[in-house]
Amino acid sequence: QVQLVESGGGSVQAGDSLRISCANSGRTFSTYAMGWFRQAPGKERELVAAYITGGSTTYADSVKGRFTVSGDSAKNTVSLQMNSLKPEDAAVYYCAARLSPFEIYTFWGQGTQVTVSS
Repeated sequence: QVQLVESGGGSVQAGDSLRISCANSGRTFSTYAMGWFRQAPGKERELVAAYITGGSTTYADSVKGRFTVSGDSAKNTVSLQMNSLKPEDAAVYYCAARLSPFEIYTFWGQGTQVTVSS
């Protein structure tokens, strides 16, 4: 089983930076990919960034150049460094995991709130 817990959310001003992390404390330590999703009130949940086994990364167009996702295998964590935050980045951020490239993201954390004030 994969058990994910996010941390590091908070309230910042536009232009500030924030780093959020996701730890896997479940029985399954190895995953194919860890993704960061976000959902703002009234909007659809979207994939922000993903970290794939081996170090490959992907990003949504809206965050390219501002966000960086990284993994720490020693701590079984994945982090998302968010720079130059904009009000439109405000959302609940969720980490998720999938076990193979042929599966959807099926394991989810509880989410961490990120608020950006203009």
